[in-house]
Amino acid sequence: MKKYARLLMLAFVLVLGACGNGDSESGDSGGGSDKLAELQESGTINVGFANEPPYAYQDSDSGELEGAAIDIATAVFEEMGIENVEGHLTDWGELIPGVQAGQYDVITAGMAILPDRCENALFAEPEMQYGEGLVVAAGNPHDIHSYADIADNPDVTVALMEGTTQFDFLDQEGVDPSQIMSVGDIPGQLSAVQSGNADVTAATEATLRAAYESLDSEDVEIVEDFEQPDIEGIPSFGAAAFNLEDEGLREAYNEALATLKEDGTIDGILDDSEGFTADNNRVEVDGMTTEQLCAGE
Repeated sequence: MKKYARLLMLAFVLVLGACGNGDSESGDSGGGSDKLAELQESGTINVGFANEPPYAYQDSDSGELEGAAIDIATAVFEEMGIENVEGHLTDWGELIPGVQAGQYDVITAGMAILPDRCENALFAEPEMQYGEGLVVAAGNPHDIHSYADIADNPDVTVALMEGTTQFDFLDQEGVDPSQIMSVGDIPGQLSAVQSGNADVTAATEATLRAAYESLDSEDVEIVEDFEQPDIEGIPSFGAAAFNLEDEGLREAYNEALATLKEDGTIDGILDDSEGFTADNNRVEVDGMTTEQLCAGE
């Protein structure tokens, strides 16, 4: 009788073990699918973005989200069955910490895919590419046409937005940290030049051109013959990014993005967005990949 009881107990433990293993494997492999299913059921996704026209910004009159990155993300999520994109405005430097903490399901602001960023966020495949640009005081009194020109003149002060890739680019070009002043947003960058607190400001070309045209001031000008630096990271490739644990959601996004690249939807968005064209800013499906960019290639 005791032997029979022991056999029953052993069988019971084995059954529990099998059930436990099955649940664990299901949880590991299906977490992303579960998140996607939850978002599809709710019909809403929380998106973190920074106010950086023309990538992502909030229209001051309507309060609506606008910009190429927002429009691309909206189209991709619609393809995934998620109709409502709920935007949350934050500072640029808070985007990755926000998605890490679960405040947002995704962040999108044309953020460049860089190896150090890949350690803290899960980037989708590139959706756009872009180069650099400069805005200077009217008449370009310091004759600045490149990042190297800034490095060559220690009296020049450059205004940069916190957390952007331009800090690293200027460092690589030899600009001394003492020449750099940090501001909170793109309007602050142009304001610094307009007021004379800075001699030049740097950002991606599309961003600066949109801000410059919106400012409509005779006190500043965009450097039309800017010399793109030959350094790693230029051109930059922008993408949406997810929490490191949401790989299934990221893969679903990539599949939908590839579909919209192939059918011309992404090209149409770029052509219709201020500061962009499909010819200049598209990334082909078989072009540069996130894996390559995260590896620093």
